[in-house]
Amino acid sequence: MRFTSEDAEKRYDALVRVAARTVVGLDFDGTLSPIVDDPARAHIHPDAPEVLMALAEEVAAIAVITGRPARQALDLGGLEEVGDALDAAGKELFVFGQYGNERWTSSHRRIMGARPPRGLATFERDLPRALRSAGASDAYVEDKGLAVAVHTRRLADPEGAFDRLLPPLRELADRHGLVLEPGKAVIEVRSAGSHKGMVVNRLAAVLDAEGFLFAGDDLGDVEAFEAVEELGDRGLAVLRVCSASSEESALIALSDVVVHGPVGVLELLGRLAADARALREG
Repeated sequence: MRFTSEDAEKRYDALVRVAARTVVGLDFDGTLSPIVDDPARAHIHPDAPEVLMALAEEVAAIAVITGRPARQALDLGGLEEVGDALDAAGKELFVFGQYGNERWTSSHRRIMGARPPRGLATFERDLPRALRSAGASDAYVEDKGLAVAVHTRRLADPEGAFDRLLPPLRELADRHGLVLEPGKAVIEVRSAGSHKGMVVNRLAAVLDAEGFLFAGDDLGDVEAFEAVEELGDRGLAVLRVCSASSEESALIALSDVVVHGPVGVLELLGRLAADARALREG
């Protein structure tokens, strides 16, 4: 774990002092779950449930905010069981899927979602031609219901295929009124209706938060980092945590703390829980 500045260490200490009124927001892939070639095998780190349950005793709420469908995150993360434990402790677990277009909570247990965006069906119709023109016909296409993700990780030249695909998919998304979200060897196309920053602001307002920590690893988390910084400008105690890897470094310059992958994220969350508990117990 590395603080990026002396000010970042002070931010952490301030967050500990208001832990009981703090919301912890977490990305899924690359933050709670290691990045893998097959998205369907991206299971949560085995230590995560225990760490999250200990953390829940010290903070106001925990939210998993992901580009995945909410049902996928719940199943791959075993998050319904985590929600059971948090609910029993009088705390809430939120799962926001598809960048906030889907919502599940441990108190209501029903996924609330939006309709597929206009233009997505015609985008999918035109997608094979775009893949062929970029020499990436074998890219794995994941239909998320409210979005489409094109994965290049399994191809012989993942980076080259990603670079070739980005311009034509961006043009195709624009033509159909959709937005493009690049990630680690994946290009996601979805509606412009929501992003992680909007979820951060919504949670902070609804829960009357005094602190907010967000941990992410990818370009899709930039809006969340920006929203957290804006909350800090409004007087909240905030901390932005980058789950760093060799594949993506865009978040490092925006971060207060840099850790190495899900293991590092869990170590930081465990430290936050321990420091908050020590302060609470005097």
